[in-house]
Amino acid sequence: MAEAALKLEIFYGISSPWAYFGAPRAVEVARTHGAAIVLRPIRIIEANGGIPLRSRPDARQSYHAVELDRWRRYLDMPLNLTPKFYPCATIERAAQLIIAAQKAGLDAISLSFAIQRALWSEERDIADLETLRAIAQAVLGSEGAALVRDPQRQDIVAEWQGNLAEAERLGIFGTPTYVVNGELFWGQDRLEFVSRALAALKHQISSSAVRTSA
Repeated sequence: MAEAALKLEIFYGISSPWAYFGAPRAVEVARTHGAAIVLRPIRIIEANGGIPLRSRPDARQSYHAVELDRWRRYLDMPLNLTPKFYPCATIERAAQLIIAAQKAGLDAISLSFAIQRALWSEERDIADLETLRAIAQAVLGSEGAALVRDPQRQDIVAEWQGNLAEAERLGIFGTPTYVVNGELFWGQDRLEFVSRALAALKHQISSSAVRTSA
């Protein structure tokens, strides 16, 4: 019961290279501690100070590329530094597809990573409906492919908008931001701290359960 109460919320842009880098390790961290993963696709929250990459000064954009190269080599993950379809024409179709898959109880985690990989290492356009449909078919089969829609169902759009509102309320500005029991961890390089937070929360829940049953 204690482990089931653990939750790792991941607020992330589907087109964020840092979210792509962090995705496999975030899953590993959550599973190590028995935490459920809740994917919460968003975009950069400008109201909280988030700045889209192409709006940043040239020096920051140049350094961004340097860091991507360092991390792709360190993690040994394929990534094109100048992918053909980035920045994306829109991320809402892909983000809302992930929300739909998660609501349907399908493997949204695998779908999400496949979409990220398609953008960053396969030169595929994740704003294109047919591309998304092909990815969903490959990962989830026909049930997943049927979730690709534009416009999406109203409940899916409402959850997307709810994610954005919640991210703004929490003070999130960039992605990925990992949330454990209301505590924010911005960036895939903070996953060690995420792991520690989950371990501490797990211990707290277990101790509370022991006291309650005593």
